[in-house]
Amino acid sequence: MERKTPLISAEDLRRQAEISDYIKSFWEGQGKTPLAYVETYGCQQNEADSEQLRGMLERCGYGLTDGPEDADVIVINTCAIREHAEQRVFGNVGALVHTKRRHPGQKIFVCGCMMGQPEVAERMKKSYVHVDGVFNPHHLWQFPELLYRVLIRHKKAAATENSDGAIAEGLPVVRTNRLKAWVSIMYGCNNFCTYCIVPYVRGRERSRLPEDILAECRELIAQGYKEITLLGQNVNSYGKDLGLGVDFADLLASIAKLDGEFVLRFMTSHPRDASRKLFDVMAAHPKIAHQFHLPFQSGNDRVLKAMNRHYDRAQYLSLIEYGRKVMPDIVFTSDVIVGFPGETAEEFEDTLTLIEQVRFDALFTFIFSPRPGTPAARMDDPTPKAEKNARFDRLVALQNRISEEKHRDYIGRTLRVLVDGTDGDQLTARTDGGRLVRMQGDKELIGKFISATITDATTWSLVAEIGA
Repeated sequence: MERKTPLISAEDLRRQAEISDYIKSFWEGQGKTPLAYVETYGCQQNEADSEQLRGMLERCGYGLTDGPEDADVIVINTCAIREHAEQRVFGNVGALVHTKRRHPGQKIFVCGCMMGQPEVAERMKKSYVHVDGVFNPHHLWQFPELLYRVLIRHKKAAATENSDGAIAEGLPVVRTNRLKAWVSIMYGCNNFCTYCIVPYVRGRERSRLPEDILAECRELIAQGYKEITLLGQNVNSYGKDLGLGVDFADLLASIAKLDGEFVLRFMTSHPRDASRKLFDVMAAHPKIAHQFHLPFQSGNDRVLKAMNRHYDRAQYLSLIEYGRKVMPDIVFTSDVIVGFPGETAEEFEDTLTLIEQVRFDALFTFIFSPRPGTPAARMDDPTPKAEKNARFDRLVALQNRISEEKHRDYIGRTLRVLVDGTDGDQLTARTDGGRLVRMQGDKELIGKFISATITDATTWSLVAEIGA
């Protein structure tokens, strides 16, 4: 059943803007420019959320600082995907008690996906008494109101109610990069993979209107951004909730037709919704990077079914085959989980053979991390940790070999790259396929597309000379 995407009303957003202006005038009355520090954990969507947090803080009169010590307000934007990330957050938030002791007026907020888990949010509120406010991703747009409650009314603030979520258009943004921009096209997820906490903390899928996304991209291009990455938990599901007859491939094509010199990327995709139409659109438009991050998670059909992934090995390989048919130079990267509950040694071998068959340029590899509240956390998991670690090491060694071999195939080729920064005395750049390139050159080249001839390669990057 189609549903209208829920939008935060213009009146509600106007109220947040008015509160922001009040906080700014409060600081002006104090004769002070306060400082804010935003620390981000997790995925690119969290990075995009943090850019909106910085935008709201700037509207409230805050300058930005790169550490907690000098900050008048600290915002920790958290990730709930893996246990290790959560433990880092608890440790680092706990350590802020010392900065607050040195600066009693400091205000501390914790937000993001961890605060979308009710039991975690309660732990933060009860056990970390130096934290002034907590809120989950659904309430990010209300941050000025929460800040007002803490700063002006001297109260604790919390906004952790569960909901399917909504969309707030027009929030201020402070981007951390002048060349590359994240553009969220949708939020939430409907897939409910058995290992994943995202649908529980970010809500159901909801898409932004195409015209709003196009307007944001036009503005970014006019401002000189050279790389735009479209974000969503599953971009391939874009538009299903809108009922407009516009899918992700249509949106991608519309953006790729915009005037200007830029490269267009996207992540992340789910194989169940990746279509041949999408590959055809990528092949037809030169501004769309020939790079596809397509998580396969496991090479074994029984494990994929237990993961609730809704595709099998043959379907996944068929997508890879078609992508390479229409774009022989396409770069495939992926995610894989080692040690999913019940995975046998033989099933793990299926993952290794899939990697050998596809020959990904790079993989993001993870040992299964049980997330409380997900079905996988309740599954029988008899495989010892030492065995999972051994499997993980084998997988990483295999992919490292393949990555180095594929990178060495670049040697002698001249590629168009976007120079995006420096590393020591070298320039860094990215190929169309997202591969890291290092070269000697003038810093004046940063922000430009140039030709580079690959002269050497490692597992992780390419070495190049600036070429004609």
